[in-house]
Amino acid sequence: MASNLIHYEQPINEKMRTLLRLEFLFANARVMIDGATPWTSRAALLTVLDIQSILARTDIKTDMLKELERLSSLLDTWSQRPGVDGEKLGMLLDRIDLLIDRLHSISGPLCNELKQNELLNAVRQRASIPGGACDFDMPSYHFWLSQPRERRIFDLRSWIATVQVVDDVTNLVLSLVRDSSPTTQEIASNGFFQQTLDPNQPYQMVRVSVAADCPFYAEISGGKHRFSVRFLTLKLTERDTPTLESVPFGLTCCAL
Repeated sequence: MASNLIHYEQPINEKMRTLLRLEFLFANARVMIDGATPWTSRAALLTVLDIQSILARTDIKTDMLKELERLSSLLDTWSQRPGVDGEKLGMLLDRIDLLIDRLHSISGPLCNELKQNELLNAVRQRASIPGGACDFDMPSYHFWLSQPRERRIFDLRSWIATVQVVDDVTNLVLSLVRDSSPTTQEIASNGFFQQTLDPNQPYQMVRVSVAADCPFYAEISGGKHRFSVRFLTLKLTERDTPTLESVPFGLTCCAL
């Protein structure tokens, strides 16, 4: 079962790197936003700032629109294939069209509203200094953190809501990519596995799935032509060491 597996993912291109980082940040924000203490509110706000930093790139919205349009065109060709669930495919295409419309409705960078928030701007300027956002440095931030939990949650949810479309696009694209290819069962002999990728296939991500009780972790490296998987033992007080044992794992070379 999926709950008994640990998944290690390696993006093949910059687009996937960005989406995986955004997925990580939005997931972290969802957990921290409803936290009961000012410390979790601090963590949530810093995550919002990380999201803002990524979305400040002017090419993010264009890249997302291009990817949605590419997927829409690709999925539309699938409607002619035998055995395809036309109703389900139609709903997916409608969802993509809705996301495209939502992105088009935003003028300027995706993080425009966040950039206009003076509290966020002040915290961002101080966040690069170790301890720079402590109480005596930022009394306004200290005041906000001292507000009731409900007020802090309301504000944090409001800030995240301004970029919710990014979370929705990220979830949709990554879900389609992860489900795009079958998983094969492989063996890493002496803890090492290598494979060449077909350059004619639109590979997006390599996914390694390992049993949760496996004593090793997977380190994936490579690019669009080939990749390797090495299994290592975590050693906290010294350098991690590659294992020489044979390790079974699931491999998904996601191409879409």
